[in-house]
Amino acid sequence: MAVKSLDFHLPDELNASHPPEKRGVRRDHVRMLVLNRTTGEIYHDRFHHLLDYLQPGDLVILNNSRTIPAVLQGEWLRQQIQLAAQIEVRLARRRNEDTWEALLLASPVKTGDTIHFSAELSATVIERKDNSPLTTIQFSKKGTDLFQELYSLGEPIRYEYIHEPWTLDYYQTVFGSHPGSVEMPSAGRAFSWELLFSLMQAGVQIEYIQLHTGLSYLLDDEYEHSPEENEEEYHISERTMQKLHETKSAGKKVIAVGTTVVRALESAVLHNELSGRTNLYINRHYPLKIVDGMLTGLHEPKASHLEMLSAFVSVQHLYAAYTEAIKSRYLWHEFGDMNLIL
Repeated sequence: MAVKSLDFHLPDELNASHPPEKRGVRRDHVRMLVLNRTTGEIYHDRFHHLLDYLQPGDLVILNNSRTIPAVLQGEWLRQQIQLAAQIEVRLARRRNEDTWEALLLASPVKTGDTIHFSAELSATVIERKDNSPLTTIQFSKKGTDLFQELYSLGEPIRYEYIHEPWTLDYYQTVFGSHPGSVEMPSAGRAFSWELLFSLMQAGVQIEYIQLHTGLSYLLDDEYEHSPEENEEEYHISERTMQKLHETKSAGKKVIAVGTTVVRALESAVLHNELSGRTNLYINRHYPLKIVDGMLTGLHEPKASHLEMLSAFVSVQHLYAAYTEAIKSRYLWHEFGDMNLIL
């Protein structure tokens, strides 16, 4: 279970409600708080100066999973009788080509209930778990056909601190190419192609993996959604794994962009599996095996992601950094500022 000790007060005005571009800031010009994982020293900078903190031969690994529009509206039916003209369905994670776990904002749904999203797409409830808010649904389409319908009908997931319905484009990284994440792998959002090219020209290696992010918040504060229950699908190529080992052998650093990349890489090394599903829970007691540093956003109080950060840096240094970030008015969440731990 997640340890709920990393608590602090986050002023509402530090929740980034607008994409940087809508604030007049280039995506790669957001602020960056740099934290030395050994000494706890803190530096204030801008993200486009990332190269100042890397060396030729270092390896930066990004998650190229692409965000899908995971919020759907549909008609709720039981035995062809309408129970609600419109309910909201939030996809949580994919099980196979036509089956997803989802959060249905309707109660109580039962096995056999159907949701009609359009004349072309419907879904049937095939499993309802008593100990989880999630429901397993099977769509009437699968594979590429299903994704085409999702992109036609769906909207991106938006939490309460996002006040306007920004289009899906704002929830994408520039390099996202493999649809499957229900929430944006947001640590990579600040990268521009210009910045990536400048890193490569300076001798920094760039590689990509996929981990399709699941639904992080189930709208039920009484339900303890631990990282062990958040099983996510990942894939790492043999080439990338070879680059990882070569980088480590050369004494250079492996920098993971986001908690998703840390989770995928450490899972692959721990289980010796380049593809699969992971529910790996990384906290202060976990001995990191391959990742030396990470780029991440700023995480909300008590978030399990903070536990992963404590595997890189002591809780004391982490608290000090977050206290400084609040004092210096950094912005939080997917449209906010960046944190480099190195």
